[in-house]
Amino acid sequence: METNRQKKIGTLLQKDLVDILQGEVRKNGISNLIISISKVNVTSDLSIAKVYISVFPSERGGEILAAVRSNTPLIKHDLSQRVKMQLRKVPNLIFYIDDSLDQIEKIDQELKGENNPIKNPELLDKRKKS
Repeated sequence: METNRQKKIGTLLQKDLVDILQGEVRKNGISNLIISISKVNVTSDLSIAKVYISVFPSERGGEILAAVRSNTPLIKHDLSQRVKMQLRKVPNLIFYIDDSLDQIEKIDQELKGENNPIKNPELLDKRKKS
């Protein structure tokens, strides 16, 4: 369970990382790309921050994740300049793709299609774990 301090630091990092990543997208003139930070989990010793990024269109997620991971030292430096008054040491950043929006879309399509368990309750028996 996260402490209040971990949550506050996660929120602080999330806001500044969004500014950094979206600023880079704008600065490089990349169009038709939206990058957002859906969640930042900070470990209890505040040394590692797991950053979950969401990319639209999702097909470019792997490419964007690779670019962000290769530029992690520069991103951490920019972040340290922004939060130097709030944090003594910036946690190491580990980036992951957040595919929860894709999962929601998949569930929505299933409910609209023929595999809707509400309309066909017999499907629930097949989905139960033994």
